[in-house]
Amino acid sequence: MEIKSYQNQAELLVKEYLLADSVIPYTSVICGICACKMVYDLTQLFSNVYFKSYPGLSKLQRTEWSNRSISTFHAIFIAIISLYFVFWSNLYSDHEYAGPITFRSSALSTFTLGKLFIFGQVSLGYFLSDLAMIIWFYPFLGGMEYVLHHLLSVAGIANPMLTGEGQVYTFMVLISESTTPGINLRWYLDTAGMKRSRAYLINGVVMFVAWLVARILLFMYLFYHIYLHYDQVKQVNSLGQLLISIVPLVLSVMNLMWFGKIIKGLMKTLAKRH
Repeated sequence: MEIKSYQNQAELLVKEYLLADSVIPYTSVICGICACKMVYDLTQLFSNVYFKSYPGLSKLQRTEWSNRSISTFHAIFIAIISLYFVFWSNLYSDHEYAGPITFRSSALSTFTLGKLFIFGQVSLGYFLSDLAMIIWFYPFLGGMEYVLHHLLSVAGIANPMLTGEGQVYTFMVLISESTTPGINLRWYLDTAGMKRSRAYLINGVVMFVAWLVARILLFMYLFYHIYLHYDQVKQVNSLGQLLISIVPLVLSVMNLMWFGKIIKGLMKTLAKRH
């Protein structure tokens, strides 16, 4: 009951104060971008003091080092929030509320996707910031597949954020961001010359399991969920229907391609240790 009371108070705060100004959804995107910039700068200061190998990195490597800290921070935040909405809250339960599941949203869910600066714009603001950096330093921070991934992410977040429709599928896709910290840790270990360490091997195994669960099995569940609720999906606006149909499909194909690379990399690492 006490937890429920705090949740109700949070909903009231968001609804009565933070959602009161129609300009906030847009100004908060800027706040999210500024938050990314702050994490970027703090990472540089922290790394200079606590990581001996950091000063010896090239300028582009230091840029990627800081950029990956932003993506790690965002991934942890958005994965936890998305898991809460999809599996722990009752917002998208088939039994708790009446009406189509595709039209359900709350002040907190919209808040998380991007309407308010405390939580929200971290997600949309992050993808916009990271996309800009990828394009600016192209192809060092990622090839065309990363540009496509981020463009789809921006479109997939912006539409449900502004319309309140199809948010459940956006949160399902965002759970896949839980694999990002492992990917970034692999890069950090490699850059720090720890490719043959036990930590690198353990991280590779964790990456394999996390990717299988969060980007393969989860997407199978997502498609099954769409199939079960297709009559409700058809009631969403035209752009929303298009995004629900295309974004998860394209991302799942990319996930399978990347999963193949993860398997090859893990097998190569295991072979070297034997």
